[in-house]
Parts: sequence; C-alpha cells; structure tokens
Amino acid sequence: MNLYVMRHGSAGTRRSNPLLELRRPLDKAGKRDCLLLGNTLSSMNISFDLIVSSNLKRSLQTASLVGTETGYEQKILLSDALPPSAQFPQFEKLVVECGAHESVMVVGHSPNLVQFVGMLMQPAQATKASRPAAAVRMRKGSIARLSFERGAATLQWMLDPRLVRTLYASSTARPRRKISRK
Repeated sequence: MNLYVMRHGSAGTRRSNPLLELRRPLDKAGKRDCLLLGNTLSSMNISFDLIVSSNLKRSLQTASLVGTETGYEQKILLSDALPPSAQFPQFEKLVVECGAHESVMVVGHSPNLVQFVGMLMQPAQATKASRPAAAVRMRKGSIARLSFERGAATLQWMLDPRLVRTLYASSTARPRRKISRK
C-alpha cells in the first residue's frame, strides 16, 4: 500500500475560541497551495483509491481540493484518528483498515500527524522501546509518500508547498532565455 500523509494547508492564525478553531477554513495561500499540489500530483499520474480526512474544516477543504485536482470522485471519509487530539494506536488502526486499498491519502494536523509518520518508519519492536520516533518536518500543505511492503514504512518522497510553487513557476516560465540579436 502507498500511504500519502498530508498536513492541511495554511489556515491563518489560530483562534482562541475552540468552536471557531474547529471551523477555521483555509486562507487564500492555503487554497492556492492545495490546487498547485493537486495539479503536481496529477501530472505525476498519482491518484487515490481512498481519501480520509480529519473532521476539521481546514483538513476537509485540503482533502477536497487535492482530491478534485487528482480526479478523486468518491466521498471523502472522516476519521477520529486524524484530529489534533488523536493518538498513534487510533492512527495505526486506521492504516490497517485501509490496507485493502492500493493508494490512500490521509489529511490531518501537526504535531500528531508528523509524529505518526516518524513512528510508522520504525520497526514494531523499536516503537515499543524507549527509542524516540524518527524526526520528520512537515510544513503546512506538505505531503509525504510512505510505502508499506515489509515491516516498517519507507519514506519514498516528500513535497513541500515551497518546492511545488518553485516547480510550477519554473514550468510556466519561458522555455528559452531571451537573447538579444545585435
């Protein structure tokens, strides 16, 4: 199984009111980054069999925008294993339940989602020991591809929104430099 783990896009500043925080949407930059990332994934011929998201608005918007750009047409599933309060056993159970699918994208929040990626990359006996999980840095709007074949997950690649913007800018630029003819 290929597991694509995505942190939700930029959503502006945090709200002190917990109810408003739950409904905080993506900001303009977050929407733009999600569309560019979806376009990039589509050009890489990546599609998803299943998309699972946290129930918070910014995660659901992220999943929807990226899913639409990659041609995903099914309903986005909501999971209790992806909100900021989720624990690793819940996430691990979600990954096992999604094991029948070949390509799954999950969209959640930091810091727990980033920690989950690090823990998935360790052998099972290492996570039970006191050894800390592998350190992974995911900015808002980043996506990581993990491959599950035997044992621990293997990180195949990670795309950062800044890298995606740079790739997009360089691909839309003129193919040849202007040269003056004298």
